[in-house]
Amino acid sequence: MAVVNNKPCAIAGVAESDLGTVPDRTATDLAVQASLAALDDAGLKVSQVDAVFTCNLSRFSAIQLSEHLGIQPRYLDSTLVGGASFEMHLAHACAAIQAGLCEVALIAYGSVQRSKRARKLEGFVESGTSAAQYETVYAPLYPLSFYAMVAQRYMHDYGATPEQLANVAVSARQWAVLNPKAFKREPLTVAEVLASPMVSSPLHALDCCLVTDGGGAVIVTSLERAKTLARRPVQVLGYAETTTHDAMSQVPDLLHHGSAVTGARALGMAGVTTKEIDVIQIYDAFTINVLVGLENLGFCQPGEAAALVADGRIGPGGSLPVNTQGGGLSYCHPGMFGIFLLIEAVRQLRGECGERQVPKAETALCHATGGIFSAHASVVLGVR
Repeated sequence: MAVVNNKPCAIAGVAESDLGTVPDRTATDLAVQASLAALDDAGLKVSQVDAVFTCNLSRFSAIQLSEHLGIQPRYLDSTLVGGASFEMHLAHACAAIQAGLCEVALIAYGSVQRSKRARKLEGFVESGTSAAQYETVYAPLYPLSFYAMVAQRYMHDYGATPEQLANVAVSARQWAVLNPKAFKREPLTVAEVLASPMVSSPLHALDCCLVTDGGGAVIVTSLERAKTLARRPVQVLGYAETTTHDAMSQVPDLLHHGSAVTGARALGMAGVTTKEIDVIQIYDAFTINVLVGLENLGFCQPGEAAALVADGRIGPGGSLPVNTQGGGLSYCHPGMFGIFLLIEAVRQLRGECGERQVPKAETALCHATGGIFSAHASVVLGVR
């Protein structure tokens, strides 16, 4: 019988695969490459992994990745809720470790969306049973049109401007300029964002995330064991997950999301407040995500994020460093971005980020969404 304990867990290793355009690899190849690199980062061997968490590689993602790694794990999880999957995987891995079901958990992801020249992700199967079937007759650009609806409502309710939305992309690019791995590193201005093609009003092309290839991996184990390994452990202090809707027509509120619930729960578990968070990683599939994310997570009041971003507070040198690797808007975005939030947070807390390093970073909050603000998962990490 598994023995439940309250021993803390930690992230012991992180890594990306090749990023950008990788035409000679499959999604599984990139997941394996990232997995091996993350294990090397932690100072562990493949044979020591006894739990595999992944999704989107196929209908049998965890089985497929395990076979490619040549292991027979004790614990498998292929939870797939879009970009929030990997924050949920981290929470599930911690629960499994604390229950004695496994000791070393691998969370991995890979996608070759850019090389395939497709928006559709490998592991998604459309069932046609959701209320979304009644939305398709209007031919929305999925998911862009729905995020544009949120942006329109935000601008209507709070008087925000396209220029303020564009500042999110500009801040992301300022971080990306400092990141040698970022896909887009040339400086970006608000005028250039507004001059890019309108895709779905009010969102321009540069309000939208990249489409790249890439993969990432995270190694999780007990804090006690992590202290004996190669890198400074980053403790998992708190986490929470929820979902509010599937189809956009069923969303309870366009501007108030499940992130308000998961953020509060994760912070409460961690025993910290938003004022004690040094680094923020928010899934920025579109510029509007950062504005509503900051507000729902409690970093500012409703309607305040637009002015906050316009003041440069989320960029380099600002008081609220957000998406310090360049985010999905400038660093990479291979279909689902959640795992890259964790990777950057860990590197910031380990002090490994060079020019983009946030001074004295000790706590980080990662928040990822799946679907159209449908699934939400928040994680608080720290070095204590």
